[in-house]
Amino acid sequence: MSSAFEVRGGNRLKGDIVPQGAKNEALQIISAVLLTPEKVTISNIPDILDVNLLIELLADIGVAVNRVSRDTCEFTAANIDMAYLQSAEFKKKSGRLRGSVMIAGPLLARYGKAYIPKPGGDKIGRRRLDTHIIGFEKLGVQFVYDTDDNFFRLEAADGLKGTYMLLDEPSVTGTANIVMAAVMAKGTTTIYNAACEPYIQQLCKMLNSMGANISGVGSNLITIEGVTSLKGCSHAMLPDMIEIGSFIGLAAMTQSEITIRNAGVEHLGIIPEKFRQLGIHLELRGNDIYVPAQDSYEIQTFLDGSILTMYDHPWPGFTPDLLSIVLVVATQAKGSVMIHQKMFESRLFFVDKLIDMGAQIVLCDPHRAVVIGLGREHALRGITMSSPDIRAGVALLIAALSAEGKSTIQNIEQIDRGYQYIDERLRRLGADIKRV
Repeated sequence: MSSAFEVRGGNRLKGDIVPQGAKNEALQIISAVLLTPEKVTISNIPDILDVNLLIELLADIGVAVNRVSRDTCEFTAANIDMAYLQSAEFKKKSGRLRGSVMIAGPLLARYGKAYIPKPGGDKIGRRRLDTHIIGFEKLGVQFVYDTDDNFFRLEAADGLKGTYMLLDEPSVTGTANIVMAAVMAKGTTTIYNAACEPYIQQLCKMLNSMGANISGVGSNLITIEGVTSLKGCSHAMLPDMIEIGSFIGLAAMTQSEITIRNAGVEHLGIIPEKFRQLGIHLELRGNDIYVPAQDSYEIQTFLDGSILTMYDHPWPGFTPDLLSIVLVVATQAKGSVMIHQKMFESRLFFVDKLIDMGAQIVLCDPHRAVVIGLGREHALRGITMSSPDIRAGVALLIAALSAEGKSTIQNIEQIDRGYQYIDERLRRLGADIKRV
């Protein structure tokens, strides 16, 4: 039987919390160790399921892994067992993990071949691999899809060659995979409409420290001059901005005074501003974020008085991963907001649980929901619910912590995939939460 969280809401929380390393950065950075036979040391690794599975997978294919501590790891990819990548065991293991697609770029760069499972992971709508595969093809990779095995076999018989490409969408993982493949391709690769999230900036920074030649980092036009080999390096990961946003929302909803320490403030982009639009006070103090206890918060309108719309957009726009959090936080604000989830078509389906808890939400269609904030006139009621994906899971957890009575959240493996020891860390702030 899978475990659940039992939450008794209504406690005001207080104290400091330190965000974990960024999950979305980890999957790319850890895959990049395959690009060199030399030692790579990575610190601030989040101790979460998806990341630990990827580290295990690398060990299986021959990477020497030395876990110095729970958040620091040394990787040496001197002896890779390419035959293992065709085994049934690899297919089964890699099929469970979304991030396993990220090892394709580095393997193509170094060995000229790779294998990718059909993707698993969150049930938040279609997540295509087209951007990855088409980008690889432009670099000279041929691919065969094996329908019996649900597997892509990729091979660059004549080696990878640099080229110009315009991506059909600024996919973060797609951009990362293509960049990793291109660093050792012959000649110049230019990627236009590239994702420019901090995760990609961090990956490029790491690759450049290994001897790659990447320019345009932080823009949507990345240029890569191919080099013949890469060396080892040390890299520290950024704090997880999704966790940081989750904690800001949690503080507001539970009327708590919380300081988020070491928040990587300069890398948060528009996130603090979006929470301020919901009426949440927050102070940036050096590299910390201080959220004071607030009895109420009022959603701003646009300057002409019309209702605020919040939508996701590729960086430097607002990340889709925080829209679930914003939606929950808005239920207890004063005022109304339209949440428009453009990128994924089934990320809003968790609102039925919030409606059961007493929130006033109109789900317009799979992409849009209007939240009518009750200004705390009625507290949410605790209920039993299940977590459909990582981000909705934490949004529901925040709702439960602010609700009256007991809530039970099932399927919390989804939460554990993205948030390390979340129950222990919230208990330290005074939350009544236990794993059952």
